[in-house]
Amino acid sequence: MSNTKYILGHFEDPDDLMHGIDKLHENNVSIYDVFTPMPIHGIEDKLGIKRSRLPKVAFLFGITGTITAFSMLYFMLVIDWPMNIGGKPAFAFPDFIPVMFELTVLFCAFGMVGTFFYATHLFPGRAPRVMDLRATNDRFVIAIDAKENPYPTKIDDILKDAGAVEIKHNERKYVSYE
Repeated sequence: MSNTKYILGHFEDPDDLMHGIDKLHENNVSIYDVFTPMPIHGIEDKLGIKRSRLPKVAFLFGITGTITAFSMLYFMLVIDWPMNIGGKPAFAFPDFIPVMFELTVLFCAFGMVGTFFYATHLFPGRAPRVMDLRATNDRFVIAIDAKENPYPTKIDDILKDAGAVEIKHNERKYVSYE
């Protein structure tokens, strides 16, 4: 047992997976993660996953782009090189709006791409790592940390009762695609 890091319960049906999550929670077994080939509605609530902070991060990137655009335009057109074009004032706010909008979208888009790579550790050139290759194809997998839950036979019985098709004991943290 000392080499086992994760206990993986494989399910063929998402309803069986949800039932397995309920069974594990009833027996006070903590779940490390769940891997599914498709989104399952309501699984975040069952696992106790908090709401994502990505909308707040996107807003911060967007407001940074807006402030950057306004600062650049104000400095360039009002302070550094003011020009009198057709009698208009140097600070014509309606003229700033399209550029501010474009930089808001640009900063938000690039910032969210960078945030996605940082949060998921999927940097370009890095091979993706998953617990079990079938979790991205046709199986629903519950991963249980063996160090936090020291009774593997009890966990195996719970998973079998919940409808697990296969139970594996992983000795490595991840399986690589290579």
